[in-house]
Amino acid sequence: MNLNDLAFQPALKQAQLIQSGEISPLALTELYLSRIETLNPQLGSYFTVMAEAAIAEAKAKTERLAQGDCTELPRFFGVPISIKDLNSVAGAPCSYGIRFARDRIASQDDPLVQRIRQAGFVILGKTATSQLGSFPYTEPPGFPPARNPWNLEYTPGGSSGGAAAALAAGLCAISQGSDGGGSLRGPAFCCGLVGLKPSRGRVSFAPVGERLNGLASNGPLGRTVADAAALLDVMSGYVLGDPYWLSDPEPSFLDWTQRSPGQLRIGYFTALDPIGAAHPVCQQAVLDTAKRLEALGHVVEETCRPDFSDLIEPFTVVWQCVLAEANVPWFALERVNRWLLGRAKRTNSGAYLRAVSQLQVVARQIVKFCQPYDVLLLPVCMEPAVKVGQWRQLRSARVLDNIIHWIAPCPPFNASGQPALSLPAGFDPNGVPVGVQLVGRPAAETTLLALAAQLEAAHPWIQHRPAIAQL
Repeated sequence: MNLNDLAFQPALKQAQLIQSGEISPLALTELYLSRIETLNPQLGSYFTVMAEAAIAEAKAKTERLAQGDCTELPRFFGVPISIKDLNSVAGAPCSYGIRFARDRIASQDDPLVQRIRQAGFVILGKTATSQLGSFPYTEPPGFPPARNPWNLEYTPGGSSGGAAAALAAGLCAISQGSDGGGSLRGPAFCCGLVGLKPSRGRVSFAPVGERLNGLASNGPLGRTVADAAALLDVMSGYVLGDPYWLSDPEPSFLDWTQRSPGQLRIGYFTALDPIGAAHPVCQQAVLDTAKRLEALGHVVEETCRPDFSDLIEPFTVVWQCVLAEANVPWFALERVNRWLLGRAKRTNSGAYLRAVSQLQVVARQIVKFCQPYDVLLLPVCMEPAVKVGQWRQLRSARVLDNIIHWIAPCPPFNASGQPALSLPAGFDPNGVPVGVQLVGRPAAETTLLALAAQLEAAHPWIQHRPAIAQL
């Protein structure tokens, strides 16, 4: 196997190669660090590369294998991973995409990162995020913009844009990210990856609170459905004091990717109010996937056109109030965040609580809309990926309107807490990937993963690689 092929192997396959002795953790880590050195200056996918720490960790793991200590190795022993720069990794900067915080060193790992280490991963570095995770593109001032490896003129999405760009370009084996309004699904859509927003309560936000009142979740980005499922197995679980939580499934999420989902009732739509119809390329991806699902034996039908109008205002109020809670000085914020902070400061506590209450009412309506179906099929975004800097010169209010339009299919399921997965489904005319979104019933990741794996097996995607990544 040549080095390019090795870099693009699924994380689960790399784990097998390590445990069989065909490749060492050190060699694999050095391969990714070499690729990062070559490609990251063009992609802006990593804020921080933890080369010294990664090499030391990989050497220790390689020596353990050489000594024959192979008993009870964790599943991902020696596999390199990236961590989004909204999560703390001990000894590494955690900037949240704020230029003035670039040298702020974390003193300890987040519990989520502890779980990732316990699973055997080697952490390569911290990936780029939009400032405070606010935007569906990744262009924080003071950092190079993250670029899409399929076409450098276009965004890899956001706020987990660096994670997606790194994984799509072969700069890590698998990526951790988070999603408060499409921040995993959007980057997966833009970069041709599997991105899963888990159900509310599936993955802990310890030790901090989840600042978006239950809207956000940490989750996996993978090259395959099985990789995403296996990383979800690592991430999921209760941490003492969590405000809400779900029990882990039996068997595991990974096991469910090997099971037939059975015949499912699947509803699809390509337009929603008040936005209207999706771009023809995004519509076609949904229609093509509906045909594939029908061919697989599922009952597929077009739903009525949903109306998410009542979601926009309360979602925006809660989202912008995070900026006030973060207590970042106004001068450290980029232009649109600064404008949103001004709006948040004019929102009193009563208005915030009314927004939270309205979100909960709308969430019930969303779940009721989904209830007749096992799975919903819909666009991830209303249009293909936008260009880097495309909205830079627009007024802040116009940028907000554009964001609401572009990512409209994602926030409803942050509000409802349902699991939602982005799956690759083709390319747009600019050579940039597009995908489709599968949404499950509350807490039903297992059904979602079984169906996504079935689709993936019938129409594989992993053979696609961006030209820039063929070193």
